[in-house]
Amino acid sequence: MAQWHAERPDLDVSPQGIIGRLHRLAARLTEELVAVYAEFGLGEGEFDILATLRRSGGTFELAPGDLAAQSMVSSGAITKRVDRCVESGWVSRRVSENDARGRVVALTPAGRALIDRAFEAHMANEARLVAGLNELERARLAHLLEVWGRALDV
Repeated sequence: MAQWHAERPDLDVSPQGIIGRLHRLAARLTEELVAVYAEFGLGEGEFDILATLRRSGGTFELAPGDLAAQSMVSSGAITKRVDRCVESGWVSRRVSENDARGRVVALTPAGRALIDRAFEAHMANEARLVAGLNELERARLAHLLEVWGRALDV
């Protein structure tokens, strides 16, 4: 930033101090999160599918379109992720009872047991990752990120 300021004093380069740090932090956080998923034989995509189904409650099943909406990925990505989870026995795919053209993806007992264990480890990992911030700092950061996300329509 100092170099850019020296070369282009006419520009406000201060956003780099935020964007650059967030970019590096996001990459590091992803590394830390993926390492825990891998301990359970999961990639990010599989973890996301299992976690989305688990938190849906009830029968722990959703239509692929609902999975895509809640996971914020394309329907093509959902199909690939679900295929991998079906192959591993963590989810099942069946025809919808309400629409013969529709499909439903549901957690299997093995998938539920796996995501319950993996999610406990995931939450412990996330707690470890934010441990350097006190409760007030975490609350402020969460609020600022929420406000910024709304401003960017995220």
